[in-house]
Amino acid sequence: MSFPLLATAGTLKVDKAKSRIQVDAKATGHEFTGTLSDFSAKITGDDTTLKPTGVDLTWKFADLKTSEEKRDQEMIKWLGGGAPEGSFTFTKTWTDKGKNYAMGNLKIHGITKAISFPYTTQKDGDWVTIDGTATLDYEDFGLPIIRTMAVMTVNPKLAVRFHLVGSIK
Repeated sequence: MSFPLLATAGTLKVDKAKSRIQVDAKATGHEFTGTLSDFSAKITGDDTTLKPTGVDLTWKFADLKTSEEKRDQEMIKWLGGGAPEGSFTFTKTWTDKGKNYAMGNLKIHGITKAISFPYTTQKDGDWVTIDGTATLDYEDFGLPIIRTMAVMTVNPKLAVRFHLVGSIK
């Protein structure tokens, strides 16, 4: 006699000290990475299959640090000044050729665009780790090409890497 596995819903309580969200940028002659020092994440899903059912991520761009204060200040100006924020809201997931993919709406600079990306999940006891990289073009969000000193340009293609670790509640 066999019993079907029953899916159970869980909420992932993200441990920010063990997690990171980083943005990799390439510019003329160099590369740099910005790291979010703070963010808010609400993640729900099936704690058996580790498939997400909801992801709501929000952040303030003032918390995106590149290790150069002047560059960080210029980024805020480039985003329109004030206190710009961003968000990601999950919409669906699927598997293709053995890889898991997620799709959601990314909002930056007041513009929302659908993005999709591969991700992996691992479970160790009550701890879950979610890793992935999403690529985007900042021009899609109404932002101009970044040029300084007439010769340096920041490539509009960015990679957003995430490593989220949390416990299932």
